[in-house]
Amino acid sequence: MSKYQVNEKGYYGNFGGAYIPEMLYPNVEELRQQYLTIMQRPDFRAEFNQLLKDYVGRPSPLYLARRLSERYKANVFLKREDLNHTGAHKINNTIGQILLAERLGKKRIIAETGAGQHGVATATVCALKGLECVVYMGAVDIERQAPNVARMKMMGAEVVAANSGSKTLKDATNEALRDWINNPVDTHYIIGSVVGPHPYPDMVARFQSVISEETKRQLLEQTGRENPDFAIACVGGGSNAIGMFYHFLDEPTVRLVAVEAAGLGVESGESAATTALGREGVLHGSRSILMQTADGQVVEPYSISAGLDYPGIGPQHAWLYTSGRAQYSSITDDEAMKAGLLLTRLEGIIPAIESAHALAQLEKMTFRKDDNVVVCLSGRGDKDLDNYMKYFGF
Repeated sequence: MSKYQVNEKGYYGNFGGAYIPEMLYPNVEELRQQYLTIMQRPDFRAEFNQLLKDYVGRPSPLYLARRLSERYKANVFLKREDLNHTGAHKINNTIGQILLAERLGKKRIIAETGAGQHGVATATVCALKGLECVVYMGAVDIERQAPNVARMKMMGAEVVAANSGSKTLKDATNEALRDWINNPVDTHYIIGSVVGPHPYPDMVARFQSVISEETKRQLLEQTGRENPDFAIACVGGGSNAIGMFYHFLDEPTVRLVAVEAAGLGVESGESAATTALGREGVLHGSRSILMQTADGQVVEPYSISAGLDYPGIGPQHAWLYTSGRAQYSSITDDEAMKAGLLLTRLEGIIPAIESAHALAQLEKMTFRKDDNVVVCLSGRGDKDLDNYMKYFGF
């Protein structure tokens, strides 16, 4: 078994576990006991794969970005998760979890969302399966991601504003956990990233691993080599990055690069660069690395991208960071916005601001001309047009 995957106790090295109130124990334990068995059933695999193909539109293309490649003097490939139904990688996980919830007999679905892409993906699969859907979203994010809020409501989801704390993703997660405690029997909580108590980080990673699984096949087809030299992805909680890294974790020749949000600068006090600023602690049900004060209070994160302003990272990322298997760096708002505009001008693709952080990392790297570099383009920029327009004064 890979030393980078979860062990039988729910840990990645020192990180992971299930630090939960007693009231949540039955929900989490039911999942832990059944998720692998259900996911391995032939009927589950068949329906999951069929929906990914015919509903989501997978495989998503692996696109050799020629003008970007000229600029960075390497073969730069974009894994086009932005072309999935709903516009991001999030749908891979919500399809998997809704099938799991169905088989567990759950009739009501709750979720948290930051940028709104996970909320949209959850509302989408609930509409598909005819299940009740409640999405918790920070009041600040509701304002800056209005098109996604409209999509969720159109799908029939109830969107509930989180008005505590920084009114962003952390607070939406807190509200969703409260709901789950109050509705333990009929409700399944679809967590949108590789965070939360075990088995969520492992379960979400398995659903997102389709990203690297396809990449290996597509690279082999296009280049004759199935492993890239570099795999690069942005990290908030970290699900698109784990999906991008999953099948390369035990391939030492593949350099894994995870990109966090530095906001206004790592030391500015307005940042979400967890690995640079954080230390070990417990957040949202697992032991990981998080931004906290000397007395253990969670520090409010900041990023121009609603999907990256999370004060922690998933426990598997914490292990990849501390073990040295992956490199973790951070990109400022300014660097990300410029990278987003650059991709748009060079390739005619408008990336989500989250994904633009990963693209900005290319500016800080040097490559050999035959290097194959894969960047996970985790989402499309439609939801961020207002932000782009304000920032550049269009």
